[in-house]
Amino acid sequence: MTLTIAKRELQSLFFSPIGYVVIGGFAIGSSVFFMQGFQPGRPATMRGTLDMMVWLLVFLVPAISMRLISEELRSGTYERLMTSPVNDLQVVLGKWLGALAFFCMLLSPLLVHVLVLEIVAEPELGPIFTGIVGLILVGGLYLAIGVFASAWTSNQIIAFLLTVFIIALPTFAAFFLADGAALSPAKRHLVEYLSVNAQYQDFAKGLIDIRNFVYFLTGTALFLFLAVKIVESRRWR
Repeated sequence: MTLTIAKRELQSLFFSPIGYVVIGGFAIGSSVFFMQGFQPGRPATMRGTLDMMVWLLVFLVPAISMRLISEELRSGTYERLMTSPVNDLQVVLGKWLGALAFFCMLLSPLLVHVLVLEIVAEPELGPIFTGIVGLILVGGLYLAIGVFASAWTSNQIIAFLLTVFIIALPTFAAFFLADGAALSPAKRHLVEYLSVNAQYQDFAKGLIDIRNFVYFLTGTALFLFLAVKIVESRRWR
């Protein structure tokens, strides 16, 4: 049943105008960042492009996730979904997996950029591969936050803004706080650990560190768990 919900969610994203806005935004953004680093004499690498994608996803991923459960609440189909033979975990996981599948397809322009590098130079494919794996983990975490926010409200705009706000804390806020001079070493270490950018850097360098996987997977599981709890609470209202 989880996969059925995921398949339905994936199809609905391709029938939604916002889905094509996100696809266009990612294709244009990634191409602009790629062309900025695609200059004579520059290293044949995707690192600059992939690093910038983490920032761009702060605004693109909430656009994917804002309708996942909010739309069900707004249109009145949520009650019908809750009376069907599915449990709350299957609903949340199905929504998240469908959005994650859409997100993975969203990354396809990066493969075109890699092909261009392969034609004109000899890029190291290892860091590119791990960078894309890291980007999928970042997307999975952002989408889990989005599912949580979408379960909170029937208003898609509020779900979008709430998702951006929560994502911005470990992305923008942690990044700039870590560079500040006012923090003690212990607080700086904590902020750096919570920073999405800092956790992503090892992937961008071609490194595989189990601690980075733990960070993204536990963060994703936490927000999916919170989303399930919100869905459960709605059954008793």
